[in-house]
Amino acid sequence: MKLNFEVLGLEPNYVDYQQAWQLQQQTHQAVLDGKADNTVYLLEHASVYTAGKRTEPEDLPTDGSAVVNVDRGGKLTWHGPGQLVGYPIVRLKSRGHVRAYVDYLERALMKVIGDYGIHTVQIPERSGVWVPADENGPDRKIAAIGLRVHKNVCMHGFALNCSNSLEPYEHVIACGITDAGTTTISAEAGRIITPTDVLPAIKEALNVGAEEHIADAVVFS
Repeated sequence: MKLNFEVLGLEPNYVDYQQAWQLQQQTHQAVLDGKADNTVYLLEHASVYTAGKRTEPEDLPTDGSAVVNVDRGGKLTWHGPGQLVGYPIVRLKSRGHVRAYVDYLERALMKVIGDYGIHTVQIPERSGVWVPADENGPDRKIAAIGLRVHKNVCMHGFALNCSNSLEPYEHVIACGITDAGTTTISAEAGRIITPTDVLPAIKEALNVGAEEHIADAVVFS
């Protein structure tokens, strides 16, 4: 099974978060109704903070930045230029595949990051992909995952820090985690690596093993 990828916008054509969210909702309903194939949207957002269902008041930006409340799991995060965001709107084989699906996303991201010589790990009880503590600092999140699953169809997805500034994370408690940091592929590799650079590898990595967790979409003519 091959996933259907659509690139919505990369530098300098950043995508407004509200517009992308509306498109996600429309595609989610279309997949539910059998009117659309499994689709993965790939993009860079204009700068925005989004708050998942578990966001607490103390997680909010200290500089008064606006926040968009969304229907995914997780807490507060940031999206913006230099970060590759992926929204797989896909039908899982069953509700029981959610944890395995998250693991599949994490491992796909780890494969792409590893191609740049960066060692990453999964941390139990913490979603996403992490650079483990070393002489450069504590555990550092390099990719985040947040999902919503309704009737076995997923929306929202992952955010991979490529060449983005880390300054926006200084004003929030990203993902509600106070004892770890945030990093990017560029920071760890010591050279600029953009979302455009990683795009082909992301598509390839997501296609590997997709059939284990994602059902063929039933599209009615």
